Amino acid sequence: MLDSIAADAASTGNPWPGLLVLALLAGAGYVVTTWLWPYAACRKCAGAGRFRSPSGKAWRSCRRCGGGGRRERLLSRALRRGLD
Repeated sequence: MLDSIAADAASTGNPWPGLLVLALLAGAGYVVTTWLWPYAACRKCAGAGRFRSPSGKAWRSCRRCGGGGRRERLLSRALRRGLD
């Protein structure tokens, strides 16, 4: 049984080049999506920009996003600072 597993592993070759290409494609895809959509929904308020008060009758702005409901992505911030 172990001999057949070792033979199967030896016949498949080296998987690292394929994994490297896949990682590079995923990274390039992330850069492109960050370039196209530099903002994402705020994690704390889920993009609403506000919270309901404990009584449920009033609203207050989200402190993290300042009521905008959006946050700038980390890579977008790095790209913007690199261009300035």
